[in-house]
Amino acid sequence: MSLIEIFLLAVALGVDCFVVSFSQGLFYKNNRLITAMQLAVVMGVFQGLMPIIGFVGADYTKFLIEPYSKLVVFAVFMLLGMQFIFESVKKEEKQKIQCLSFGCLISLGIATSIDALVSGVSLNYTMTSLSKSCFIIGGVSFVMSLIGFYITSLFKNIRINYLQFLGGLILIFLGAKVLIF
Repeated sequence: MSLIEIFLLAVALGVDCFVVSFSQGLFYKNNRLITAMQLAVVMGVFQGLMPIIGFVGADYTKFLIEPYSKLVVFAVFMLLGMQFIFESVKKEEKQKIQCLSFGCLISLGIATSIDALVSGVSLNYTMTSLSKSCFIIGGVSFVMSLIGFYITSLFKNIRINYLQFLGGLILIFLGAKVLIF
């Protein structure tokens, strides 16, 4: 993957961080800097570390899947992209969770980074630099989390669904590119 593709992947993965931080920003009016930093650090760390697990796990199955690696990468990105798009068009209103205890922060970090873990498999199969990818994914997620938290004061009625849909399209594009080229 090129640097631009890694960045696009990071943005797509960072949408979850943005959404979670945005929802938290709606609730917290005091200690906003500390709250925003706590969220951003947890989101960035989990998003940056989870691809390592997927990358290493892929090594154990690589000999079985390597002949189909492009198809696997395509399928992973396609499924993640379709999941993002499906969630963006759901009619039901998501319940906003207000929670910043240590346990809750860890839970949010894990929940938002499952797709980053799966993307680690794709990084392995495309022979992409793990350290560079993790740094970019973690950094972009950190920044998107901060933006999501602070943008609430400007756009309380922003349609998060549009961001999820865009993230899904980016993932599908990346998957199609791997399959085609």
